[in-house]
Amino acid sequence: MTLTRRHFGLGTLALGFAGCTTVNGPTVITPRATADLPDDLRPVANADYDAWVAGFRSRAGAQGLTETTLANGFRGTGYLPGVVRRDRNQTEFKRSLEDYLAIAVSEERVAKGRAAFSNHRATLNALESTYGVDATIIAAIWGLESFYGDRRGNVPVVSATSTLAYDGRRGAFFEKQLVAALKILQSGDTTADRLVGSWAGAMGHTQFIPTSYQAFAVDFTGDGRRDIWSDDPSDALASAAAYLARNGWTRGVKWGGEVGNNAPAGSILQPQPGGPRFAVTSNFRAIKRYNNSDAYAIGVGHLADRIGGAGPLVSSFPPDANGMTKDDRVALQRGLTARGFDTQGTDGVIGPNTRKAIEAYQASRGQTVTGTPSLTLLRSLG
Repeated sequence: MTLTRRHFGLGTLALGFAGCTTVNGPTVITPRATADLPDDLRPVANADYDAWVAGFRSRAGAQGLTETTLANGFRGTGYLPGVVRRDRNQTEFKRSLEDYLAIAVSEERVAKGRAAFSNHRATLNALESTYGVDATIIAAIWGLESFYGDRRGNVPVVSATSTLAYDGRRGAFFEKQLVAALKILQSGDTTADRLVGSWAGAMGHTQFIPTSYQAFAVDFTGDGRRDIWSDDPSDALASAAAYLARNGWTRGVKWGGEVGNNAPAGSILQPQPGGPRFAVTSNFRAIKRYNNSDAYAIGVGHLADRIGGAGPLVSSFPPDANGMTKDDRVALQRGLTARGFDTQGTDGVIGPNTRKAIEAYQASRGQTVTGTPSLTLLRSLG
């Protein structure tokens, strides 16, 4: 697997924990700081996992890990069944670029990004000066990765990575992440209780996996620790800037832009047939080193532009497979919600909540329950 900072999903964090420990015998459940984790992300007894951890600890010295580090690192940790479930249930579904941008560059994310940029302007400008990466790009990555620090994750990284290493589907990769996580503790950059992140081990404001942390994390505050978990995002933002700078970012070059909307010269992409076209530069490819997805890189670039004061895309997207435009889908969501069938948002993205609302509406009217949006359904809402 190519070494990237890539985590395993977009902005889906904010969890909590209670742990377990093994001391020459069966797993014993013990408290560990944090709260509000789903039950399946709390540790459960698993003798085979315990045996795997014992085997790992017996060979960890060869990786330069001390007994003290191993004892501290595994204290209060355990097997997390929800981590395995999430890993196995990941699906490579195709979300349209229009839907992706509706989430990644929502008006809420833009407004929050402008406020965050204003609050941290001095740090972001200093990072741009130091690393050459546009301050708005750094802010946009922060916005996509953790919603400007609001969703950093609360799953103990040692539990998450050891569970996935034991599970074996990507065992070698996650064992490397586990070793790297323990070395973070050994270096003193953080404590075991603070070493938390997403269910797959991505950490902090900018969601670094442990090996990428080792390679690229920065102590920008000068306190002797590369603290990407702190409420102060300075080290995390600096680490993202350093990552891009060391992965091909060129100072003074735009990422790209929408064709016909002040875009620079560059290669032309049209990710969604009939939708906007984008001219992209070498810095677009540098963003893809952070997450190897055209949609992600366009999302970062467009969000950065919006944070910097630019307006929405000029070109429109075509109707979807059901013949509906985004305005139609928004109107459908509003109509359903107004009639008591709450879609949990009106962003024009047809997700599980909207489909459940459609099903409930159809059932209430004695219609065939399909959960499929349509213009006919929209018209029936008046």
